[in-house]
Amino acid sequence: DRFLMRISIGYPDRAAERLLLAGSDRRDMVDTLPALLTPHELAELQRQVLAVHTSDALLNYVQDLVDATRSGKWFLQGLSPRAGIALMRAAKAQALISGRDYVAPDDVQAVLPQTIAHRLVPVGDAGRGAVEQVRAMVDAVPLA
Repeated sequence: DRFLMRISIGYPDRAAERLLLAGSDRRDMVDTLPALLTPHELAELQRQVLAVHTSDALLNYVQDLVDATRSGKWFLQGLSPRAGIALMRAAKAQALISGRDYVAPDDVQAVLPQTIAHRLVPVGDAGRGAVEQVRAMVDAVPLA
């Protein structure tokens, strides 16, 4: 899902940018990159992510976060159910990467800004960007 997350890697340093500007089309280099996973290995990891356990308490917490986005206090419009599903998938992947077969609140919090901020517009009087608004909302929503 190319819209699952928005991740910023920042700008290259001056020397790296110079190489980019002087070099050939970097898209041509994609053809020479070695594969890190086979299609079968990728499918297996995706299957493992879906098998990561989520407790009722964790689901309550995620629903509380999604509900907070819809309250009108933080954002102009809240998250859709599809965005909530995306958040859960990202949290499950985070848990798997961390070596666990269950999702913890820390997993949700770790992926939350990158997974939802690009989908939301803070209320007019927030005085902060979407990522900062998401972080403030997380601080205000108690763990279930």
